[in-house]
Amino acid sequence: MRRRSLLTAAAASALACGGEPGGVPLWFSYGGKNREALLALVAAFNAEQPEHRLSPVYQGDYFELLAKLRTSLHAGRAPAVTHVVAEVMPYLVEAGVLEPLDGLAGLEGDLGLALPLSQQGCFAGPVPPRLYGVPFNRSTPIAYLNGSVMKELGREPPATWDELREFASAATTGDEASRRWGFSVPIDWWFWVAMLGQAGGNLVDASGRFTLGGEAGVRALALMQELVYERRVMRPPTGRDYNAWQVQNADFLAGRVAMIWTSTAFVRYLEDNAKFPVVCAPLPRQERAAVPTGGTMFVMPKGSPPAWQEAAARFIAFMARPDRSNEFATKTGYIPVTRAGVASLSAAGYYDKKPNDRVAVDQLGSVMPWPWHKELFRVQREVVQARLESAVLERQSAREALEGARATIEASP
Repeated sequence: MRRRSLLTAAAASALACGGEPGGVPLWFSYGGKNREALLALVAAFNAEQPEHRLSPVYQGDYFELLAKLRTSLHAGRAPAVTHVVAEVMPYLVEAGVLEPLDGLAGLEGDLGLALPLSQQGCFAGPVPPRLYGVPFNRSTPIAYLNGSVMKELGREPPATWDELREFASAATTGDEASRRWGFSVPIDWWFWVAMLGQAGGNLVDASGRFTLGGEAGVRALALMQELVYERRVMRPPTGRDYNAWQVQNADFLAGRVAMIWTSTAFVRYLEDNAKFPVVCAPLPRQERAAVPTGGTMFVMPKGSPPAWQEAAARFIAFMARPDRSNEFATKTGYIPVTRAGVASLSAAGYYDKKPNDRVAVDQLGSVMPWPWHKELFRVQREVVQARLESAVLERQSAREALEGARATIEASP
């Protein structure tokens, strides 16, 4: 009777969260192929474990989901399981709103996760020993090139910043009305952090203070300005957040841009829709090769009844299995999150047939961990992002923009 009453309460709460009757609510983001791949896996889980049936509820993009999650936690109506961007994990853990996952059904012991994608590997600093997040759709930024343009120019993907300048200049053609731009990248924290690392910098110093890379951060931002205004080989970005990413993808597919930087998440989409060969490559280096990780972690908000927690834990464990992680990765372009999954794909010759998928896996050796800092996400969204946009779109001094960001961070309580 106790279990039946809990499941009845779970069903009522699932309806309050926008789920289906009798289902435990899973909140998720994004659409297209990624959405189709996730929903297929949820259906497979429900067929395999009908006693733990989940009800997936779309909640907009990552940032819309986070806003709704914050409201739901305050109201006591949080979902049983959701996925959140990795950079917000320190804040949520420090706020005490997530359940620890280690020890729950199916999540005991070593899950065989690829270290750079896991909680312990994608963060540096005082990372909690307890497990609060299990990697789901994990990625790195990579370069996408129009293979026909590469053949036309007789060039390989750029491996350094100087080669990036040269490729972008050579690939830019036409007048204002019919221009093909050599390069495009959203003015986004993620890509700036990659460039900051390539220039030899780090977001924080040894004490955990946000330095924003110092001179390396300035050089990274100045490179974007140089490509847009001095060389005029980078299309001035349009839109904000994921709208800018979508505009860029459309420009690439239409042949209006020869090379873009975006997430490995778009490998399948761009390959399937391009009328030219799509060639993926690692991001170029300056002082070193460096990329941050992106994407999300599965988490369990606090406050769910035990039946919900059991269903959520079993679903997270299901998604972390090598076969299921590989299924999602091969349908989308995200990185398999387990060591065994990568090994099995390699042994089967998958990466020989799909070399673009190999790029992000290889770049895991160049991952620069995020600092485990409760202010990381706030610094990204409320302090730095707008200043990056002002520097590139309004031609504000790169140095002044980042000095202003550091002053704001240091003035915060």
